[in-house]
Amino acid sequence: MNTTTFTAELPRRLTRAPRRPRLVGAELLKLRKRRGLVLSALGLTVIPMIIAYTVLLILHAADAAKHGPAGGLENLSGSMEILSQLSVVAAILVGSTLGAGDLGSGVFRELVVTGRSRLALFTARVPAGLALVFAVVGTAFAVTATASTVFAGSSDVPGAGLLVSSAAWLGLVTGLALVLALGVSSALGSRGTTIGVLLGWQLIAMPLVLQIGALGSLRNGLVGAATDRLEPARLFEGAATVPMSLAAAVAVVAAWAIVPLAAGAWRTCTRDA
Repeated sequence: MNTTTFTAELPRRLTRAPRRPRLVGAELLKLRKRRGLVLSALGLTVIPMIIAYTVLLILHAADAAKHGPAGGLENLSGSMEILSQLSVVAAILVGSTLGAGDLGSGVFRELVVTGRSRLALFTARVPAGLALVFAVVGTAFAVTATASTVFAGSSDVPGAGLLVSSAAWLGLVTGLALVLALGVSSALGSRGTTIGVLLGWQLIAMPLVLQIGALGSLRNGLVGAATDRLEPARLFEGAATVPMSLAAAVAVVAAWAIVPLAAGAWRTCTRDA
């Protein structure tokens, strides 16, 4: 290989590597430009936590004997239970927009015509969506963790280990909701249908099914049972609704993440432009 060959091949190698990060950045930019979506995600997660702890502070200041400190472990548990549900809703909104937004706006055809790999276009949406959702939900958790620690007063102060495990569990629940919405919306090609179906399933149908004891071990296949098994024990006292092993919970979580993504990737690659 002479010097001319080496210098000719070097630019070609340098131009291939950044392609995937550029696709991720482009998907993230499209999400950020949807200001209504970003504001909705913030309004569902950050704003409620700020309002909740502000109200608790006011109540404690008005009547400390009747209302305990605004922070502490007990209030952290209550706020995390609410935040996890709201984070799932925000993740479904973002994931559904990622999966079907290009189809709805007619951009998908233009992206395919440029010659970009359909699979690369799909896979770039996963880190882009996670980046946005984790930034929003992480901010909400930071508000919750800070308030529960600073304003604990005489109540039990949550330790650093509990806060880290709580953040990891919240990230797991949120990430699962995002990839589920992304895969389903990519397969169906409809943002509105995906949002309606997944919100009904996550918030109404699945919690009801988990309470039906007659189903027995069949409930082990539900993602809600797996995430309940993985939640920090000290944060949510009491046994999980559906007893299952740690290995089974991990397997169920993996299945609920992989199968929707595989279906969405397949439909993206086979859909007519």
